[in-house]
Amino acid sequence: MRIIALFNQKGGVGKTTTTANLGAALADAGKRVVLIDLDPQANLTTHLGIDPDADSTLAANTYRVLTDGIPLVEVLQDVEGFEGRLKVAPAVSDLAAAEVELVSVVGRETLLRKMAAGVKADYVLMDCPPSLGLLSLNALVYATEVIVPLQAHFLALQGMEKLFDTVGMVRQALNPKLHISGILFCQYESAAKLTGEVTGEVETFLAQARGTSHPAAEAVVFRTHVRRNIKLAEAPSFGKSIFDYAPTSAGADDYGNLAAEVAEMGKGGHAKA
Repeated sequence: MRIIALFNQKGGVGKTTTTANLGAALADAGKRVVLIDLDPQANLTTHLGIDPDADSTLAANTYRVLTDGIPLVEVLQDVEGFEGRLKVAPAVSDLAAAEVELVSVVGRETLLRKMAAGVKADYVLMDCPPSLGLLSLNALVYATEVIVPLQAHFLALQGMEKLFDTVGMVRQALNPKLHISGILFCQYESAAKLTGEVTGEVETFLAQARGTSHPAAEAVVFRTHVRRNIKLAEAPSFGKSIFDYAPTSAGADDYGNLAAEVAEMGKGGHAKA
């Protein structure tokens, strides 16, 4: 079972879009996929057609997993149209209070890992909030790998060092299996000069990390770049994946290719871009 955190402390870089559509693509390929919404904004939950304000959802969500000790398997909901292959642990806005409520709880960083003990799937994908707080920390302690969605902007590079430091500290103190497996460029515009410069800097950095103890020592830049595509922005408002909303769009093509690449990586066959 591969347990992947989609993590970047910056917002608006494509974490939720990638979690939803990568998960849908893997499920379409016949894999059993569990998605976990750890963002109090509950955008992943909405993207998958589940109303985070509905009474049925309020009774079973990631907030209650962390604060009431409900096993994660008990809050999983089937995503419509996937015949049980795609399930989601939904979020609600109450999740924002979890960090305060759990401040005095012993072992609060490992709660998700403990509550997820009964989960069985080929892939677990976690949509992390755009922060380095307790919710993201729980995801990193549970995960075995991190995929970093990134925009090809200069400012995006400035936060990478802090992100790598965070992953390194978690690996050293709480989760020695954790590593960064890939960098995914989202909202990609190949014609922009800055895009090529930023992509080149990231590839150079990863090359320098090879053979070291750096958490990104084995990371790759995915060959697939998720292009800027209006259909990807529209799909969440309809509660659908890009494959259901616009199956012939560039977004569907990109996430289909990414799913194949992620699966290839799991077999040890990924080649660096």
